[in-house]
Order: sequence, then C-alpha cells, then structure tokens
Amino acid sequence: MLSATLEALYRYTVCESPTGDARALAALAGFLDADAAAAGFHTARERHPTGDHLVWTLPARGVGGDPILLLSHYDTVWPVGTLATMPWSADGDVIRGPGVYDTKAGLAALLSAAGEISDREHPEVRVIVVADEEIGSPTAGDLVRAEAARARAVLGLEPPHPGGGLKTGRRGSTRARVEVTGVEAHAALDPDAGVSAIDELVDQLIRVRSAVAARPVLLNTGVIAGGGRTNVVAGHAHADLGLRFSDPDDEEAVLGGLRGLRPVRDGAVVAARLLSHRPTWRPGPAGDALLERIRSIAAGIGQRVDGRPADGAADTNTTGALGFPTIDGLAPHGGGAHARTEWVSVSGIAERTALLSALLTGL
Repeated sequence: MLSATLEALYRYTVCESPTGDARALAALAGFLDADAAAAGFHTARERHPTGDHLVWTLPARGVGGDPILLLSHYDTVWPVGTLATMPWSADGDVIRGPGVYDTKAGLAALLSAAGEISDREHPEVRVIVVADEEIGSPTAGDLVRAEAARARAVLGLEPPHPGGGLKTGRRGSTRARVEVTGVEAHAALDPDAGVSAIDELVDQLIRVRSAVAARPVLLNTGVIAGGGRTNVVAGHAHADLGLRFSDPDDEEAVLGGLRGLRPVRDGAVVAARLLSHRPTWRPGPAGDALLERIRSIAAGIGQRVDGRPADGAADTNTTGALGFPTIDGLAPHGGGAHARTEWVSVSGIAERTALLSALLTGL
C-alpha cells in the first residue's frame, strides 16, 4: 500500500499546481478526483475561474450521525517550471519536490487511508480540497463554514509541527491593502498643484506601524507600488500588508484602525480593504476534547501524538475560531514549507495513513 501512496504523491508533485493557474490546477484536480473516486468518494466541485474547490463525500457505512470533515488544498506556492531546478527525488526516508510537504503528501495519505477502510464501519466523511489556500482562501470561506457547521469534527491536513505535533490553534492572518489616490501634476513646474499619493502612503504606513507597535502583532509590508514617472506627482499608490494576530482583541483593534484611516493631506483619498482574512483560532474546550480523543485513538495503534498552537494560518482558522472541534497538522511530517529544501518523510506518510484510517473509523 505504501508504494501506491508514494506513486500517487509522485504524480501529484510532477503535476505542478501554483495558486491562480487555472489550467495547471485543473490538470491536478483531474488526477485527484479520479483517485478519490477509486477510493470510494463521490466527487463534486465548486467552480471558480481561478481554480475549482474539490468536494468529496465518502458515504457512511454502518455509522450514523454528523460527518467528519477534512480540510486540505492542492495549490502550492511554486510556479510551473520549478521542477526543472527542484526535481522530485527519493533518498531513503526523504522525498523532495515542490509541494510534497505542503501539502500533497497529506492528500496522498488521506486517499490511501480512505481506501483502507472501504470494508469497515465509519461515519460519512466529507473532504474539501481548496484551490487558493496559499493566498488566504479568499473564495473558499463560505464553503468551509457551511461544511463545518454540520461536522462532528474538523481535521486539517496541513503539515504538523516539526516532529509531527498536531496544531490546536493558529494565529489570525489577514492580508490588507492600503490604497491612496492623489492628484497628479508636473513635479517641477507646478508641484503645489499635486498631492503625492506616495508621500501620503508613507505617512499612512507610519501610522499603521505606530498603532501596531504596542501590541503583540506581526506586521509585514510586503508590497509597495505607485506612481509612474519622476517628473509627475504620483496620483496612485498602494501597499499590501501581512498581519498576524495571537489575540482576537488585538485583531479587532488593528483592523478597526485600518478601516478608520483618514488622509493626512487635503485632496488625498485613503481606503483600506481586506484581501483575505483568517480569524484568530485560540485553543478551547471543543478542540481540547477532540485532541484527547485523537490521542486515545492513536495510542490504540501504537502511536503517540500531542498538540500545541501554531504561528501559521490555514482554513482551520475559520472553523476553530467559530468554536467547531478542530485539530490541524495531520499531514505527514517533514520540513521546508515554502522553501527549496522542502521534504517529507516516507515513514511519516505510512504513520499518518495509519492514523487517518483509525480516525475515520474511530471518531
């Protein structure tokens, strides 16, 4: 069975699938849907121009009640062509390649686990495989919330902590854009007739940084763009911000501050909007109880698992923040997410496949 799982992971990896590349995503979606159908799932899609979200259902066998929901994604941060300089390789326990760890090995392990339980009793299993997770899942939020509302448990197939620890909470993650409109004018002949959108944007970013400085909030100004010519007062400028929150109160205060930005200069127009938003997920009773149940099931197959909160964000932010019982990090262990050193463990794939099989029949 492991050899078949590794063969599937190879096929998924060499079918490169960067976020937003609809053609590349569609090619991988075809492989995934076919393998899901072979494992017993009914397959469907929520269509989007930039990539379809995959929705799989494994009908209940002898167990009633609410379904188990699993969340994963098939987009990666790697552009098509990355394989030329970052090829698939397998050396002992280490497999390398773009997306093997985040998170194509999780998909391969899940489909193998589902195939293993075809003749065993289990509840209904629902799976959402998101197409734009790496940019904050801007089109998947409603789908995730609707499915989680009727699930007995939500399991995230993102990579675990180093060593395999599960994830019991996540920082909130927001991508925001601050946009400024100024007034163009000749920068030498009539500068006072202009209002520089770039100068206004710089002052607004200083304001934002000052507001964040007193709070345990991570702020990264990742993109700045504007203007066009050195002899023209800039009429437009914008900056994209990455914000991470560990406390919902800080999240509310900072995002409220962004919404309340006002121009420093007469004639400038300032606006802020969210490009994506994943709320802060803090550990709570529902997640604690689910972790204990997972620990017990894992112990029954000779595995030991534990969990703690994580800094990164994922679709489980949405379900955990709403209070639904949620645990993430159930993909195989490895390392180098979003780095050219990305790798996943062969033994970790076998371990997680066994754990997923046990969870799908034991939760």
